[in-house]
Amino acid sequence: MLYLLLAGTKTRKVQHKIYLCTRCTGSNKPSCRSHKLHFMIQIGQTCQLSVVELSQFGAFLDGDKLGNILLPNRYVPEGLKPGDQLEVFIYLDSEDRLVATTEKPLAKVGQFAFLKVVAETNVGAFLDWGLPKNLLVPFREQKMKMKEGESYLVFVYLDDATKRVVASSKIDRFTDNVSPAYEPGQKVDLIIGARTDLGYKAIIDHKHMGMLYNNEIFSPIQTGQQTTGYIKQVRPDDKIDLSLQPLGYAAIDEVAQKILNKLNSNNGFLTLTDHSSPEEISAHLGISKKAFKKAVGALYRQRLITIEEEGLRLNPVKG
Repeated sequence: MLYLLLAGTKTRKVQHKIYLCTRCTGSNKPSCRSHKLHFMIQIGQTCQLSVVELSQFGAFLDGDKLGNILLPNRYVPEGLKPGDQLEVFIYLDSEDRLVATTEKPLAKVGQFAFLKVVAETNVGAFLDWGLPKNLLVPFREQKMKMKEGESYLVFVYLDDATKRVVASSKIDRFTDNVSPAYEPGQKVDLIIGARTDLGYKAIIDHKHMGMLYNNEIFSPIQTGQQTTGYIKQVRPDDKIDLSLQPLGYAAIDEVAQKILNKLNSNNGFLTLTDHSSPEEISAHLGISKKAFKKAVGALYRQRLITIEEEGLRLNPVKG
């Protein structure tokens, strides 16, 4: 276990058994100037490192306690010189050597991603995660046997024993490990997970699992899709209900804009009314009939549209 000990400064434990100064943990950049040792390089993360020297193999970067880290020639930008700083991703190459790259992986340690299997081997499945060395999912970390050509939702983590970045499709182990602290209506990032009888599971901010219910999904979604969502409620048992639409009055503004956009792209007329079926409204706009009626009312009160027997008409803009 590695420690970063700072006199008179609180420390906190973070993933992979590394301790960081609480004043510096908001960024990988060395922002804590009052401390001589202000941050620790983490394998599987992006950080900003200084160039120590250039060699025939590439640029050596200052990896602090990890020593100098090689940035191979193919990633060295033209004009780079000692003292310059680069934002790089740190991991082990195919020969288990610590290296840096300016390429950005599809996921870092501590994140979920929907990745494609490019090879099945006797040690597990390898995924394409955007770097030359593919990402291993050991057999013990496969929820079901992975097949080449198929894509799976996985969690990327650092193996404590080997210090290699690996992945697991047993995603339930890596969510809901801390109590959720969300407010109703809060905007969050989602990765759509497995489909169930009730709807779709979704990963919230790479931390928690929530549920999108079938009767509140008004446009096609699929596993692995990244999208914006909203917290409907956090239940007493910490289960989280989600929505793909903003809640309350905030929803009217967004839905109203969607209707205006549709009118503008359809020569100012839309053949939808209060009598249109929920299925027809969802097919045209990807929203519920309730949200449609609220938004139409708001647009009508603002005199932006006229409600006709056959549909909605966009009012001319007054100069």
